[in-house]
Amino acid sequence: MSSLPVSAIPEPIDGVTRQLARAIAASAPLADAAAIAAARRGVLDFLAAAFAGADDAGYRKLLAVTGPGSRGEAAVIGYPAGVNALDAALLNGYAGHALDYDDVHSSVRGHPGTVLLPALFALAQSRRSSASELLAAYVVGVETMARLGLALGSRHYEQGFHNTATLGTLGAAAAAAFLLRLDEAAIENALGLAATQSAGLRLQFGSEAKPLHAGQAARAGLFAAQLAAAGLQGSRGALDGPTGFFGVFGAGAAQPERVLQGWGAPWQIVTPGLYFKPWPCCTATHYALHAALTLRRAHDLTPHEIEHVLVTFPPGGDTPLLSHAPATGLEARFSVEYALAAALTDGAAGVATFADVPVRAELATLAARVSRTHDESAPRASTDPSTRFSAVTITLKNGTVLSHKTDRLYSAEDLQAKFADAVDQHAGFATLPALVETMQSADDLAIIFQSFAKIKA
Repeated sequence: MSSLPVSAIPEPIDGVTRQLARAIAASAPLADAAAIAAARRGVLDFLAAAFAGADDAGYRKLLAVTGPGSRGEAAVIGYPAGVNALDAALLNGYAGHALDYDDVHSSVRGHPGTVLLPALFALAQSRRSSASELLAAYVVGVETMARLGLALGSRHYEQGFHNTATLGTLGAAAAAAFLLRLDEAAIENALGLAATQSAGLRLQFGSEAKPLHAGQAARAGLFAAQLAAAGLQGSRGALDGPTGFFGVFGAGAAQPERVLQGWGAPWQIVTPGLYFKPWPCCTATHYALHAALTLRRAHDLTPHEIEHVLVTFPPGGDTPLLSHAPATGLEARFSVEYALAAALTDGAAGVATFADVPVRAELATLAARVSRTHDESAPRASTDPSTRFSAVTITLKNGTVLSHKTDRLYSAEDLQAKFADAVDQHAGFATLPALVETMQSADDLAIIFQSFAKIKA
């Protein structure tokens, strides 16, 4: 039996997909000063992470494969020539996630900026969109990713999917569709075209393929919006029903109705807001890092005093930390053992700590004395920030036992300093943070795009 033509497929009666599309189309984030201010900080943080990531070996490999064969006007970080918009989204998304130094959102359980902004940069450049229009679309993209994350539930991540990749594809499609000013029906179609491209497995954590997830999501989301704008029609109601996005990816835990609950009131980019990383490693290490640094400062600890370190997580709290004894800095980004060894030896860990080179022998030795456990009486770690913590207990060689628990993330507050460090204090980029704080026009964006080629990859 042949399938029905697209025009004959029954349209769902106001399903979640259509309701989400309606919310996206009706959004007016420019009226919310706090949301736009938060978006500006997100742009600056992305630039810091991506400019630093341009020196990553994996990014250079992707550039070598993608750059020479691509032709267009879209700017790429660390590349002298323009490429087509889809390739720019792919490349800049990879650069932003290369060091795992980019923003995190608890509702997403992933990284919004490194997916949304590369897609929007490429599209805005081709359309000569204003900076204000881009910021508004960015707010809508974060809202979409976050609300989808809350509705999807935790089992999606726990069964092995990478939310940055899967939710990011839909978020990028929503943001791009908003920037393109698509109507409700076209946005619904874009979401469906994105959902069918949604992919990414956590087994790639600690490899050069993990940041590829971000780039692919940026590219796929932009592609979905472009296809919808061109009129290529997919199935309606792609998020709904047993074979829709929630039914397939939710593992029985999805609550689709949560997508629309509280839409934009407040915007998710404001509350709970973006977390800006002070250290270039997996966020799941950051609670323990803060606790260890607190103990180090309070007791003036040195590595030779330490007999053993125990890190206690809630159930599932260390799910992304796949590496226990990393061989390289790339693997070490997903190792709480190595992150704590670095913090207790050097203090706050920096970009060089997690460079893709063999790990330092003295840090590997201390990391071998770090072990993990779980507090089974605690709620399972989820998109709810209140379920996350780490407790660090250090036993010294003289028998003294020191403990500290951290149950919140401490964001990098000075993003201008983070950006300056990312560009190695280069004077040629000194004015960019101030421009991001005030940008409104297409000309303002053009200055930012021109800076991409000045970065050395």
